[in-house]
Amino acid sequence: MQPLSIIFEDGEALVIDKPAGLSVDRPKRGGPCLEDHFEQLKLGFQRPPAAVHRLDTDTSGCLLLARNPKALKRFAKAFEDRLVEKRYLGVLAGIPEGEEGTIELSLSKISSAGKGWRMIAAKKGKPSVTHWRKLMDHDGKALLEFRPETGRTHQIRIHCEAGLGLPLLGDPVYGAGKGAPRTMLHAAGLMVPRETKPAIEAAAPLPRDFAALGFSDG
Repeated sequence: MQPLSIIFEDGEALVIDKPAGLSVDRPKRGGPCLEDHFEQLKLGFQRPPAAVHRLDTDTSGCLLLARNPKALKRFAKAFEDRLVEKRYLGVLAGIPEGEEGTIELSLSKISSAGKGWRMIAAKKGKPSVTHWRKLMDHDGKALLEFRPETGRTHQIRIHCEAGLGLPLLGDPVYGAGKGAPRTMLHAAGLMVPRETKPAIEAAAPLPRDFAALGFSDG
């Protein structure tokens, strides 16, 4: 089992660079998950850390873990209060119109026997906001930076498909899974403010599969 890359560590927090394909929670059908790495992530502590938020299995990058229950409660509240700054990078299956913008859509979850569950844009849904800008384009695809204000399930993925009219490359739910073996979304940066300590700041390097498509961050 490949050890996880730890990109931030102190007495109450860890940030790992979660690889694509690793689920935060144990999948119902079985398979690898974060719990398999708990012994490595204890780092001398008696209890394993707990994930403060979730990333989709396909999504790589910054995942915040709390090392004690009090920290978990504080960090979770920071996410709830929208105090956490998140930066994502994604490869779009096409080139969007314009260089930057803001997507505001209300999102709801729907479910069907054939397709399973997914998110849709719906007036009666929960509001969601994502700011985006194009960093570069190459070979008919574009690398975008996303800064979401809200943290709805599949927010960036559905915002690309419904807001920009182009899905993320490889997205099996919102883009038929074409062009890449996984959804090309990466949690590149995270900043979590703290009252009595310096903010948690972490950055996860661009994954190899992004670079293989001809993209670079910065």
